[in-house]
Amino acid sequence: MDYQPMNEEFFEQPTLELAESLLGKILVKDTEAGTASGIIVETEAYIGPGDRAAHSYGNRRTKRTEAMFGPPGNVYTYVMHTHCLVNVVSGDVLEPEAVLIRAVEPLEGIELMYQRRGVNKKEIELTNGPGKLTKALGIVKSDYGLPFNKPPLYIAEGRKPDSISTGPRVGIDNSGEARDYPWRFWVTGNRFVSKAKK
Repeated sequence: MDYQPMNEEFFEQPTLELAESLLGKILVKDTEAGTASGIIVETEAYIGPGDRAAHSYGNRRTKRTEAMFGPPGNVYTYVMHTHCLVNVVSGDVLEPEAVLIRAVEPLEGIELMYQRRGVNKKEIELTNGPGKLTKALGIVKSDYGLPFNKPPLYIAEGRKPDSISTGPRVGIDNSGEARDYPWRFWVTGNRFVSKAKK
C-alpha cells in the first residue's frame, strides 16, 4: 500500500485534540519480515505533570519518561506486564504529555499478525488492545524515541471516522479523580475497540 506519513505539524495539536485526530489514521511498521499496518480506532490521552495517571505526573523525569520531555510526534514505548505499549509524544518540549494507542483495525500484513500473535487467534483478537497491537505489528521497545513521521514506524493519512465516542480511561483505578476523566476516544461501534473491564 502507498502510505502518506503525517507531517510534523499534525503532532503539534493540543493533546486531547491529537488523541481524537489520531482516530482513522494508519499506524504502520516496516520490519525485515514485511510491513504491517492498522487503522487507529482507540486512543487515550495523558496530560503530563497534572495527570495522576501519567508517567510524567509531578514532572517525573526518568530514563523511561525522557522521550515525553522531547518534541511532539516522537515514539514513547514502555513495557508493562511483559507487553510493549506505544504512545505518541504530545505537548511542547518540556511539557511531557502523550497519547496511548489502544487499538487498531488490521489493514496490511494480516498473515504476519497471525504469526506474531498465534495462528489460533480470532481476527478480532489480533489488535484489540495496546499490548496486542504492538506484538501484531512488530512494534518493540527499541522503537523508543523515533519520529512518527517516517519509516520504520510511522502514522499515515487515513479517513476521518463517521462517529467518535469518549469515556473514562481504562485500568487506572488508583489515580483518584483522574480515573474519571473522559480522555479515552474510540471509533463508535468499531469491533476492534478494546473492552473496558466492568
